[in-house]
Amino acid sequence: MTTCSHLTRLPLPLSFSPSATSTFKPAAAAATRLRCRCSTADTPEMVKAIRVHELGGPEAMRWEEVEVGEPKDGEIRVKNTAIGVNFIDVYFRKGVYPAPLPFTPGMEAVGVVTAVGPGLTGRKVGDVVAYAGKPMGSYAEEQILPANVAVPVPSSIDHKTAAAIMLKGMTVHVLVRRVFKVEAGHTVLVHAAAGGVGSLLCQWANALGATVIGTVSNEEKAAHATQDGCRHVIMYTKEDVATRVKEITEGKGVNVVYDSVGKDTYKASLQSLAPHGCLVSFGQSSGSPDPISMGDLAPKSLFLTRPSMLHYTGTRDELLQSAGEVFANVASGVLRIRLNHTYPLHEASRAHADLEARKTSGSILLIPDN
Repeated sequence: MTTCSHLTRLPLPLSFSPSATSTFKPAAAAATRLRCRCSTADTPEMVKAIRVHELGGPEAMRWEEVEVGEPKDGEIRVKNTAIGVNFIDVYFRKGVYPAPLPFTPGMEAVGVVTAVGPGLTGRKVGDVVAYAGKPMGSYAEEQILPANVAVPVPSSIDHKTAAAIMLKGMTVHVLVRRVFKVEAGHTVLVHAAAGGVGSLLCQWANALGATVIGTVSNEEKAAHATQDGCRHVIMYTKEDVATRVKEITEGKGVNVVYDSVGKDTYKASLQSLAPHGCLVSFGQSSGSPDPISMGDLAPKSLFLTRPSMLHYTGTRDELLQSAGEVFANVASGVLRIRLNHTYPLHEASRAHADLEARKTSGSILLIPDN
């Protein structure tokens, strides 16, 4: 890729607190095809995108002009209208997950098809589509996508809602219907219950008939968690999580813990489980957990898993099933989006800084400037 000579650095907020988390870890990050172009000769239509040339903090993201190109066989070009922000984007920006430099971050967006590759059927200009996962590169006004990763967005669901729920919603579908199938009568512990994934996880588990216990950091987030179906809310800043879980469950423990926090919570997660319980570790906002020995699982015959959404949506049928269930639950009211934060696309650095400083709750979107 050729680096553009006319670069604009995104403004860095006055303060931010480094942290990182994710909802899943992909096996690899395939980048959307975007290329900086400095020559004006035979220049095709140019678009703006966020680019990362060196790993680092939010200031590492630059607002640049790039060439998006034309779709090839099996591809579509999409003009993004709403772009989801997720902790995994922070991971790639920092280098926790590797990606070839330079790259355009972002793994979730909704947009309108503006061109289709030669011979492609089943897609047409004007279709509204969404995608979540690979390829990375959604922080752009337009992008090229493999047609088989895009799913049609029902007309009853607006673009912002679809962009806010695609990645998080499919992650939650995988967690509660595939990794550990939550059923009526189960007791579930959800860490970071007021976060983007946590909020949806509490809603879906509650709708399935489970008793949901959520952990949060403050009163405002506790109120959100209660609205999302948490029957019990634990303020981990004031209470010991494992002790409160034992009190709530009368010493029985929970059937499953959904833990996206990692290092700071995994011990309490193990202590909170009932015999034969399952610890689902799907993120590490506080850092990677210390190694868990087999001996830690033995006293209660516990199960431990570290799932990736992409491993459960790898085929076209799995992808459509997962997205279909998410959209159906949005349409029926089972899932409600708490879209509390939107930023212009060119202010992606501010969105990342706020996310890492835990200033956000619910879903975060970037809106393209055009």
